[in-house]
Amino acid sequence: MLKDDDWCFACGQSNPRGLQLKDFEFDGTHYSVTWQPSRYYQGWAEIVHGGIVATLLDEVMTRLLWEQGINAATAQLCVRYHQPAPLHQQLAARAWVTTAKHRLFETAAELLLPDGTLVASAEAKSLIPRDDYQDA
Repeated sequence: MLKDDDWCFACGQSNPRGLQLKDFEFDGTHYSVTWQPSRYYQGWAEIVHGGIVATLLDEVMTRLLWEQGINAATAQLCVRYHQPAPLHQQLAARAWVTTAKHRLFETAAELLLPDGTLVASAEAKSLIPRDDYQDA
């Protein structure tokens, strides 16, 4: 069974080296979070590292499922980078479910600048671990 011990790199509040994402919001369809990156998360000068962008998108998609009581892990993640994510600007990530079938959940997400400009988008396939799945 997948367990949360508050040390997740993305959302764990006990992890002093993580992103410490918090204040997630769920409107019944979309799950979202905002975050302002500092230089600690830089790749190229003044640009957020692409791996951090992928982490943000993965986290919001996984937590969307968690919020709905679905204990699933990412099995496949595909990220498309539309433009660089600048440092020191608030970024908004939001996710939604596109398909749900048995143990498999497909989600999509996007990362936006404050003016609504698309920075990155992603699609993921997540699975409920076989030992945790009970076919209803």
